[in-house]
Amino acid sequence: MTSDARELPTGFGRLWTAQTISSLGDGVTHAALPLLALTLTRDPMALAVVTAAGTLPWLLFGVLGGALVDRWDRRHTMWVSDTARAVLLGIPAAAAMVDVLSIPLLAAVAFLLGLGGLFFDTAATAYLPDLLRRDPELLERANSRLRGAQTAMSGFAGPPAGSALLALGRAVPLLTDAVSFLLSALLVRTLPAMPRPGPQVRESLLRQARAGASYVFRDRVLLGLALRPAVGNIAFLAVETVLALFAHDRLGIDTYGFGLLLTAEATGGLLGAGIASYLGRRLGTGTALTCTAAVEGLAILGLAAAPNPYVAGLALAVCGAGMGATMVLAPSLRQAIVPAHLMGRVASTSRMLAMCVAPIGALLGGWLATTYDVRTPLYAAAGVLLAMTAVTASMTSNRRVEAALRAAAPVGGPDHPASKDPAQESAPGLL
Repeated sequence: MTSDARELPTGFGRLWTAQTISSLGDGVTHAALPLLALTLTRDPMALAVVTAAGTLPWLLFGVLGGALVDRWDRRHTMWVSDTARAVLLGIPAAAAMVDVLSIPLLAAVAFLLGLGGLFFDTAATAYLPDLLRRDPELLERANSRLRGAQTAMSGFAGPPAGSALLALGRAVPLLTDAVSFLLSALLVRTLPAMPRPGPQVRESLLRQARAGASYVFRDRVLLGLALRPAVGNIAFLAVETVLALFAHDRLGIDTYGFGLLLTAEATGGLLGAGIASYLGRRLGTGTALTCTAAVEGLAILGLAAAPNPYVAGLALAVCGAGMGATMVLAPSLRQAIVPAHLMGRVASTSRMLAMCVAPIGALLGGWLATTYDVRTPLYAAAGVLLAMTAVTASMTSNRRVEAALRAAAPVGGPDHPASKDPAQESAPGLL
């Protein structure tokens, strides 16, 4: 029986429901938190601090967090993280009720929510391949559904709901998100338990974190998968930094129209997530990843040259489709080929690389727009994406991907190199 004929296990339905509910709450908070900050100050730097605080945990603790997840029970880590975030959101909600809410408090809450998200996301990424027995096609189907639900809830439903709930009271969106975390935690607790990924070891946490990072840098397929979002973030942040100004000055789009422009990108993301598995089957995962990278670069080039809002919206929708497909295919491949005892560290290393370079893209976009023209960051971003397509194409070719999948089946076999813990091997000069 092929994996196409097999159904996803019942446990996946509960995991999907939990993450869908949580994504809706995240979308509510994503819109409400900056609006809450705006009721306290008009200082752009203070607002930036609240926004940046949520990304700091990935920069500071990404690889170490992955090493901890690889030591802990993944299901337990997920429901504890959700419960902790639910309790945490009660603090600013109570502060809003008694009118003592402050920017430092919001920044601290954003940081701790980000830390909880680090542990939950890493544990969920590591738990899914165990649940699906590392079946590549089932992983693609599962990640497609998870990505689609996340985009729909956090990108479409959550933000307008957050704005509407804020009108009912400053504490309402925070309490709504807290309830979503509690519901998610309850569902996660019902998931089937999975065996620990490996025996308890006595290496230091730092040594284990280093082993996970070095595993990514020494494997060409994994390195190619990590470079895609890292380079993509440089390009996309350069575009995002000037997109509102570009839309207003060059395309004559008002505030409402700008919202529709972003909706076009999210719609494309849903489509891309939906067709990712089909692309992987028809083209091969490696070729599909190369094609989506090229599509993203060409779409940004089309956005830069767009003569009107309609062409710009189409270009963003196409770019969103490429991104949506990539964010299904790449994690699915990683989950299929990485040994269970390294999954948390490999996933967090890749995510940390992407987060670390994002500020470079934002600064690059601002500098190019100031020095040259508002279109220049878009052309530069397209050039970066297309150049990187050529580089990563050889790293994640169909031949390399198929070889990695063959080597990973069965995972942990006595002749498979992944069965050896890289913590036992030297990797000089990497960290």
